[in-house]
Amino acid sequence: MPSLVVRAFLVFFAAEYLVETALLLLNLRRAARSGGQVPPPLAGLVEAEAAARSRAYTLANGRLALVSGAFSAVFTLAVLLSGLLPALDRALAARGLGGAHRFVAFLALVAILFSLFGLPFSLYRTFVIEARFGFNRTTFRLWLADHLKGLLVSAALGLPLLYAVYGFMALTGRGWWLWLAGFLTAVQVLMVWLWPAFVAPLFNRFAPLPEGPLKERLEALAEAARFRTRGLFVMDASRRSGHGNAYFTGFFRPRIVLFDTLVERMTVPEAAAVLAHEIGHYQRRHVHKRLALGVLGQLVTLWVLSLLVPWPPLYRAFGFAAPSYQVALALFAIGGGAFTFFLAPLASWLSRRHEYEADRYSAALVPEPGALASALTKLNAENLANLDPHPWYSAWHYSHPTLVERLRALGAPRPGAGLATDAVDRL
Repeated sequence: MPSLVVRAFLVFFAAEYLVETALLLLNLRRAARSGGQVPPPLAGLVEAEAAARSRAYTLANGRLALVSGAFSAVFTLAVLLSGLLPALDRALAARGLGGAHRFVAFLALVAILFSLFGLPFSLYRTFVIEARFGFNRTTFRLWLADHLKGLLVSAALGLPLLYAVYGFMALTGRGWWLWLAGFLTAVQVLMVWLWPAFVAPLFNRFAPLPEGPLKERLEALAEAARFRTRGLFVMDASRRSGHGNAYFTGFFRPRIVLFDTLVERMTVPEAAAVLAHEIGHYQRRHVHKRLALGVLGQLVTLWVLSLLVPWPPLYRAFGFAAPSYQVALALFAIGGGAFTFFLAPLASWLSRRHEYEADRYSAALVPEPGALASALTKLNAENLANLDPHPWYSAWHYSHPTLVERLRALGAPRPGAGLATDAVDRL
């Protein structure tokens, strides 16, 4: 008979799977019943063909999510309950590995196992779904190269990090979780600088934004907002995908990155509105607030882990003979989400609140009426975002408000109204 620990885990795991699946089915049913029609609030703003393709794209991705979710649930249970993990730990011990080396090898192999499991779904999404809807521009060779680079980067950064984690857990006494929390926070801050400067260029090319009306406008916008940057860059996103986006990275002097696909499609006022939205995130300290919340969450997580590490029933429940750092960390990483999944709507709500604040900042900073609304409508239509998701699904999962919600909150003129369409204003 399963132990109390296993039964408790199965109850929470089943609850997570049933809730997530039910929400996904509700969203798919809503999309299927829409018939691909333009939602009434977006009538005249989104073309019927774009709405129909958005519905088909939503259904294709949702069906894949149903299949991958079911397989993932079975795979996770198999890994946890089949005795595979105890066998792996014993095999490493039999090879003479102990201490830090066994800790790192065990966790690295578990990570590789789950990574390999996800590859077929990644392949299908990239080369079937994304290709079917005209987004995929990558080749299998480039896709494979990206994954190999990702593996090497993960090894170069992750293996030393795992050795450091073991050191804190094994050598700093009962308060190891406090020391480790401080160390991981420092690593996160370091990665904010390290990633765009050294890691991201391994996967994409970043070129300074060319001279012209767009650069002049964006630099003037940043200056008006008193927003000091490390430069404006264009990323060659079109090598891999037709999706458009923009982002910034950094705490003190952020680097602004525009996808080349976005640069090609936006007018100068629309691009200025997108940049103003990103500046709004920085000026409203959203990045800093999320980092602070992440550090707090990490501290609580490590404290809970510190309580589980010396608890023998946890190990016996999953077939291990004795407590160990690597097993505790693996079990926590694989099964811990089942006990915290209900917090997802809170994180989504906070993220959407920040998006509304950044939208308001952009609308106030950019003088052209309707520029942000036009940009948002264009991005949603061209990326085939779900124009009318089920409200329960979006409340649970969406980090951004829906297009209808954002346009309503902006109270902006109809997208496109008052915007220059002269060729000189194109990006």
